[in-house]
Amino acid sequence: MDRNCIGILMPGDMGHAVGATLIDHGYRVVTALNGRSDNSRMLAERAGLTDTGSIDAVVSEADVIPSILPPAAAEGLASEVSASMRRTGKISIYVDCNAVSPDTVCRIEGIITDAGGLCVDVGIVGLRPGRGAPPRFYVSGPDVSAMTTLDGTGIQVVSAGDTVGQASAVKMVYAGLTKGTWTLHLSVLLAAQRLGVLETYLNELEFSQKSALNAMRSSLPRLPADSARWVGEMEQIAETLGSAGLPSGIHEGAADIFRILARTPFASETRETIDRDRTLEDALGVYGDYIDPK
Repeated sequence: MDRNCIGILMPGDMGHAVGATLIDHGYRVVTALNGRSDNSRMLAERAGLTDTGSIDAVVSEADVIPSILPPAAAEGLASEVSASMRRTGKISIYVDCNAVSPDTVCRIEGIITDAGGLCVDVGIVGLRPGRGAPPRFYVSGPDVSAMTTLDGTGIQVVSAGDTVGQASAVKMVYAGLTKGTWTLHLSVLLAAQRLGVLETYLNELEFSQKSALNAMRSSLPRLPADSARWVGEMEQIAETLGSAGLPSGIHEGAADIFRILARTPFASETRETIDRDRTLEDALGVYGDYIDPK
């Protein structure tokens, strides 16, 4: 099978950057922009992706199709690609790169294999290509060769096992720590603000937890741009922990924190338009107004 044509679905912040680095390494990368936002169209154009106009066209042209989109849409897109494989008669390798639970990706595998395709499970850890160290693409499944051949093309491909679900498990427990920590930080800060002790609390953190405070100042003012799609990711993490016999409430609460941020005016920002000068105090002053739905 010729794997030099790759179909990126969908070209958001991570997807367009993956497409761009693959193009730089000699691959032809196609996508489908029908129904996509102006921002996605701009990112795809910047990356040099070829818009085929439809998912059927992507399936017809591409032998490997990575899916990179918000987790709430992951199963729906797999169903669209599965139906397209049936319509076109073209069997492709479907690479689910989404932040979903092992149970969810196993359902996605069933959707794809029912149409005759092969599903590769991928969990992405790290920033998009071009922003520091290459992101790690953890891969699992009975045949991951379509991804291992991409190792070194601006991404690092790392084996997580031979069973679909293992790569997603790595992503879930990793994001459970990173994004879960951000929501914990924000929860205690907003509580301190509402209880009238924010300044005292920040002073204490400056004295005894300076590294944590520095992390808060660096990350928390920028969270709203991604908050809406991270709600679904926290729900997937909660499901993952529950399936492992652990309490899921921590990340159910994390999803609620991201819902608060998604209601703020800052949520209309993209990673391209985030106000980099916004301070932690500025952000908290707005976030607190959206704790209760209006």
